[in-house]
Amino acid sequence: MGQLPDVYRKVPIYYITNRFAVGAPGSTVHWPRYSQVMDYELELACITKGKASDISASRARDHIFGFTIFNDFSARDIQRVEMAGRLGPAKGKSFNGSNVFGPWIVTPDEIGDPYSLRMQARINGETVCDNVSRGMLFSFEEIIAHMSQDETIMHGEFIGSGTVGFGCGLENGHLLKDGDRIELEIEKIGILANSVKVQAARDAA
Repeated sequence: MGQLPDVYRKVPIYYITNRFAVGAPGSTVHWPRYSQVMDYELELACITKGKASDISASRARDHIFGFTIFNDFSARDIQRVEMAGRLGPAKGKSFNGSNVFGPWIVTPDEIGDPYSLRMQARINGETVCDNVSRGMLFSFEEIIAHMSQDETIMHGEFIGSGTVGFGCGLENGHLLKDGDRIELEIEKIGILANSVKVQAARDAA
């Protein structure tokens, strides 16, 4: 993989996805028919509380309701094409059930330090990633401060950390196959488990 562009270290760059394309813990995620390369991403996520704008990083923890596990399922071949257009991902990240989170939301007082949590990914029981959450380029507090500049953020905004190092098949070489079971585990939160299934081709019109 190539080096991360310097711009990612200058500001917390993010994209906005379809808030209705959500899957549940334990669900089977259907592989989009337009993709040949399916991947998972192990992320820590936070959910905001309150309605506010221009939140300082020093006060942003007061606007975090809790933390959870996020599996950002991705159609890598489509994402690669879309990213060449410099507008961010669209169908590479947005399809039915592509955004899965859970199984619990843990409040800040119970999570302790969210930047020292052990994070693991397993495919069919095999550990493919074992890392710690401290590698974020920007903290959730810094991300919230950036997002809320001259913009009101609402109760229940969902913010992913970005993939932990080697927490996806693109990095660790374990891309998904039909029927695979993915388990993402984060210390103090639990285990988020899902399976993937290839869909039958549509009948020609």
